[in-house]
Amino acid sequence: MTVVLADYTTLRIGGPAARLIEPETERDLVLGALEVWRRGEDWLVLGGGSNLLVGDEGFDGTVIRMAGRGVRRIDGDREDRVRVRVQAGEPWDAFVALAIHNGWAGVEALSGIPGSVGAAPIQNIGAYGQDVAETLVAVDFLDEASGDRLRIPAEELQLGYRTSAIKRGRRGIVIAVEFDLVPTMDRASTGGPVRYGQLAAALGVELGARVPLAETRRAVLELRGSKGMVLDAADPDSVSAGSFFTNPIVPESFARGLPADAPRFAMSAEPAPLVVPLDLGPEAIAAAAAIRAATTDRGPAQVKLSAAWLIERAGIRRGFALPGSRAGISSKHTLAIVNRGGATAAEVVQLADYVQTRVHSEFGVRLHPEPVFVGVET
Repeated sequence: MTVVLADYTTLRIGGPAARLIEPETERDLVLGALEVWRRGEDWLVLGGGSNLLVGDEGFDGTVIRMAGRGVRRIDGDREDRVRVRVQAGEPWDAFVALAIHNGWAGVEALSGIPGSVGAAPIQNIGAYGQDVAETLVAVDFLDEASGDRLRIPAEELQLGYRTSAIKRGRRGIVIAVEFDLVPTMDRASTGGPVRYGQLAAALGVELGARVPLAETRRAVLELRGSKGMVLDAADPDSVSAGSFFTNPIVPESFARGLPADAPRFAMSAEPAPLVVPLDLGPEAIAAAAAIRAATTDRGPAQVKLSAAWLIERAGIRRGFALPGSRAGISSKHTLAIVNRGGATAAEVVQLADYVQTRVHSEFGVRLHPEPVFVGVET
C-alpha cells in the first residue's frame, strides 16, 4: 500500500514515501533504525508531523514514525523536582495535560503545541514565556555516526531560540526525553510566574503573578485556538505547520532603525553591577573590574523582533493569498501559512518566498522558515 505523507502531516501536504516503519518499543526503534542505517538508505523521523513541509514528489527513503508512548517517573538528583522520562512518540500536549493533572509545573504555558515529545528538544519549543530548555535534563539519543545509544545532558545540546545541536546537524534519533518538573500540591496549585504580557492579560493578572496550573492551560489553549494554533478538524486555519517563520534576532543597533512601534524583546542581559566592599582602594577596585570584564561575555546586544508585526507592516494581511494559489495566510494569524484545500508544497514555498521578499524589501530583515523542509526546492 502506498504511504502518502500528506496523511501524516498537519499541513496535509506531501507525496509518497518509499517505506514506512512504526516501531512501538524502544528495542524495535533501535533495531529498525540501525538496519536502515546499515543499508545506507535515506531516512526521515516523523513524530506528529506538525513542523514539516514535505515535497510534492514525496520521500524516496524510509520514514521512521515514532509510535512509542509512555511517561514514567524516575529517580532524580533534586528533592525539589519530579523527574520524568517520556517516550519520544508521546504527543506533546498529552504529556503537558498529564503533568498538570499531577500538579507538576514547568510546561503549562506550552499547552496545545502539536507534535511529539521527541521533537520538543530538537526545536527547543517555546511559547508564552516558557521553553523546553528550562525543564529539560537530558535526551536518550541513538547516534547515527557511531550507532551508540547515548544519554546527552541538556547543557551539551546547545539549546537556543528554536534550535539545538540536533537541529543544526547532529544526526540521530531521540528515543526518550527527561524533564525535571516542579511538584505542587495539585493542579489547582500555582506554577511559576506569568512572564508573557498577552498571557497575563488573558488571565487578568499582572506580569509575575502566579496562577493555578489548570488556569494557565485553559488560557493558553484559548489564546492558541484564537490564532488557529490548536489542531481542530472544524477549523480550516489549523491546517498548517504552526508558525511558519521564527521571530528574527538582530543587533540592537539595527533594531533602533525600525519604526518606534516595532515590538522588540531584549535577548542579551546587561552584566550584573560590580559590587565591592567600600574599604577597598582604587587599585583593588580596578583589578576586580578587570577580572569581571575578562570573564564576562560582552558581545553586541541583540533583540528579538516580532515576525508577525513585520509581515503585517509589509502589507500582508490575514487571509492573504497569491492569485490562484491554494495556500494562504491564516485568517487568524499572519505567522501561519495554511492549506486551503489541495495546496502543494510548491504553492506554500511560493507564498513563503513572497512574504520573505516583502519583509526584506520593507525592513531589510530576512525571515527564516521554522518548519523542516524535506524534498522541497527553495
